[in-house]
Amino acid sequence: MKAQKDWFKDRGYPHFTNKTPLSIRKNIERYVTNSKKVAHHSFSPLIFKEIKQRRYKLAKFNDVKRHSHKKVKKGKVVSNTKIRKILYASHIDAHIYSYYTQQIINPKYETYLKNNSLLSNSITAYRQIETDDKLKFKNNVHFAKDVFDEIKRRKNCVALVLDIENFFPSLNHKKLKLAWAKILGNKTLPKDHFNIFKATTKFSYVKLKDLKSKNGHFDEKRLSKHRKNGKHTFFESIKDLIDSDIIIHKNQKKDDNKNLMGIPQGLPISALLANIYMLDFDESVINELTVKHSVFYRRYSDDIVVISKENQIKLIEEFVKNEMIKNKLTISLEKTEKTLFKINRGRLQSFKIENNGNLKENVPLNYLGFEFYGYQTLIKSKNLAKFYREMKETIKRKHKRVETIKEKHLLDEAPIFKRKVYRLFSFKGEKSRMLPVKRTEFVNSKARTKNFERKFRGNYLRYAYRASDELEAPEIKRQLRNHWKILQKTLKKYDFSNVKKD
Repeated sequence: MKAQKDWFKDRGYPHFTNKTPLSIRKNIERYVTNSKKVAHHSFSPLIFKEIKQRRYKLAKFNDVKRHSHKKVKKGKVVSNTKIRKILYASHIDAHIYSYYTQQIINPKYETYLKNNSLLSNSITAYRQIETDDKLKFKNNVHFAKDVFDEIKRRKNCVALVLDIENFFPSLNHKKLKLAWAKILGNKTLPKDHFNIFKATTKFSYVKLKDLKSKNGHFDEKRLSKHRKNGKHTFFESIKDLIDSDIIIHKNQKKDDNKNLMGIPQGLPISALLANIYMLDFDESVINELTVKHSVFYRRYSDDIVVISKENQIKLIEEFVKNEMIKNKLTISLEKTEKTLFKINRGRLQSFKIENNGNLKENVPLNYLGFEFYGYQTLIKSKNLAKFYREMKETIKRKHKRVETIKEKHLLDEAPIFKRKVYRLFSFKGEKSRMLPVKRTEFVNSKARTKNFERKFRGNYLRYAYRASDELEAPEIKRQLRNHWKILQKTLKKYDFSNVKKD
């Protein structure tokens, strides 16, 4: 049975305002549902952090192409690592964003989309879309299947994958405000919505690394002192943050006309605002390309896929480029992936259309974490590499911990807790289950430990096996058939007392 999203979430991270446990939900609800209070609410600075994603991509070094973790940029060799900039809100602020997203703005957005089924079907990210059996909501596997099935249906066609450059940081504030008001059915934003609009456009933030004052680590003594006083915060109050030497940064990203631009990526409202912003573009594509030229269109956040005839490529590229300019966004046509599909030697096969017009055989369409070759579908190779890399790094880290314990307590041998490793990285963790968990909280300066259960939703293999079934692609399971051997081989590399050597 599918479950509707709840706007209230007990977030565990420390911030500049205190945590809001489930016990005070009614108080929070009274506050966020009071439009006058929201209209005058003072939003706290966000916390900024970077998520680094290591990438192994094709790069050119001295006119030789090879896969590497580095690339040449402006004559210098730099890292290929993709950095995602995330900003997250304090607890009470996050509740306001979440409530307005799920209870007020999103229902109006969904009502607007329902008036046009072509439009509704085309926008897939950040929405709760029911599966055909009405038992659950669709995820990226279902959205990928829709695209792959359309290619199979058309057989001879071209798939264009376009990516919007710096999507969230490039959103135009004036256009966002107008689109927001349009969804609400107003000419201007009501006072409570306008206050939220200001908080998401003229935002301030503190860098997470600046809060780590002890050689790159948090001051645990100070945090513990705050917890004993019932505050799960970095400072006793916002005033203490202001009086500290921590720099509070402001959004200073500006467009060519020196106007502020962009919204934070990571807020509960950010994804919905991005969808609202793109509504004019989505409608233009549907009206001018889908209706008039039978072009298949799907947009998953800033990932756009268009399926058409080969002779329509130029038409689509020109149209998309012009519409992006109207929407104050940039799309790099040079980076657009063009994949031709046609029957070759009795089967549907993929060909990459290179910039010079040449065809490169058996280069797949990459979409939402999958590689589609026409005759088979595989999990993206870099996602598979990430799974094995995490497996090996986890075991290496656990070995280091075991060695420290052996040295500290003068032990001859120390085991690894294999059950947890198996649960995370093998078929034994495929099924969801309830796990016992302990949480210690301070109430009136006294520590209280609670025992409860947390749902483990399965590991990466669960996702892969389900994707294999959903996409009717048994080859995905074959991709992972050696995972147990690789796991055992990695365990045997280290000196764990409960792992048998060959």
